[in-house]
Amino acid sequence: MKYIVILGDGMADYPVPHFDGKTILEVANKPTIDYMSRHGELGMCKTVQDGMKPGSDVANLSVMGYDTSKCYTGRSPLEAASIGVKMLDDDVTFRTNLVTLSDEEDYVKKTMVDYSAGEITTEESTELIKAIAKELDTDKIKFYPGISYRHLCVWNGGSTNVELTPPHDISDKCVGEYLPKGDGAEKLYEMMRASEKILKDHPINKKRIENGENPATSIWVWGEGTKPSVDNFYEKYGLKGTVISAVDLIKGIAKCAGMESIDVPGATGNCETNWVGKAQAALDAITGDSDFVYLHMEAPDEMGHQGKPDKKKEAVETIDEVVVKFLKDELEKRGIDYKMLIMPDHPTPITLKTHVSDPVPYIIYDSTKSDGSGLDYTEKNGESTGVYIEKGYTLMDKFLDKV
Repeated sequence: MKYIVILGDGMADYPVPHFDGKTILEVANKPTIDYMSRHGELGMCKTVQDGMKPGSDVANLSVMGYDTSKCYTGRSPLEAASIGVKMLDDDVTFRTNLVTLSDEEDYVKKTMVDYSAGEITTEESTELIKAIAKELDTDKIKFYPGISYRHLCVWNGGSTNVELTPPHDISDKCVGEYLPKGDGAEKLYEMMRASEKILKDHPINKKRIENGENPATSIWVWGEGTKPSVDNFYEKYGLKGTVISAVDLIKGIAKCAGMESIDVPGATGNCETNWVGKAQAALDAITGDSDFVYLHMEAPDEMGHQGKPDKKKEAVETIDEVVVKFLKDELEKRGIDYKMLIMPDHPTPITLKTHVSDPVPYIIYDSTKSDGSGLDYTEKNGESTGVYIEKGYTLMDKFLDKV
């Protein structure tokens, strides 16, 4: 038996006014996913433990079978692992977004216009982070480039006793009340303000403005954490695992868990990602020497944060047609028995533009069985089954037949 997880990040939603009060999953054309729901187990799963913020870090760790109350040390340390930054025991890491803020002179009065600086390319953002590192790096603080708008800052001797806000939680809001608070907050704020001057006249930003694109006007630090502690996936489950994702967070979880992380050319984490390449990479891995593949797709989450219902619907439909149908057809053509888990990590409602902790609908489809829920894949149908996994990290045991 082979095992595949299709993780549509942020795919679940609330009723969307644009779709007459229906959710994205209710209006999306997704015949293959619906087939698997009707012929598989449909239920609800609580992926975010009480007392934890509904980040993709916590939620994806939970889906992968990890009890975050025991292993979670923060988001950015996982991203540090992905880009090969080795952490010392007294290092504290921070996710560092390149963002677009409004142009008020007083930083406190600025608005979060775009948490991703127009989904800036990796090539452009790498040069910008290098410029920031040249000016702001010290013996204790270092900046490292990541992918697109997602980057990293490491502070040796820094503190996690600080209150920081994800920039995607404050889209279109004045940033004043969301600036760093707590230990080290003054230094973090100082770096954010200093980044403005470095970025303002950079040639890359001038070119982006000429092209009608949002410039990266500032860094925004958040997601603090310390050296991670994640159990080896093979030792935990006895399966060789492979992870495919465009984002450093998920790649970092893979590396911390001892799984292979595959980089797919053209994979961006948005709707213009290399869908075909990611699907093919998953097929190659699962028909090769991998027993377990975790295929993560960020696009629904990004479209939720940006408040774009049609694009989020498009992302779900593309996952169905280009990824799920392709894998189903190819595996069955080869006569390979498989189980597929399809779910989001958390909802990212269009109306809120941020994550919430609500339970999410999941499907477990077994190619060797024909019975199932008889229901299409939606939030309401998942709730109607009465099947509920309260401790999200136990769903992986169920999926892998370990219970």
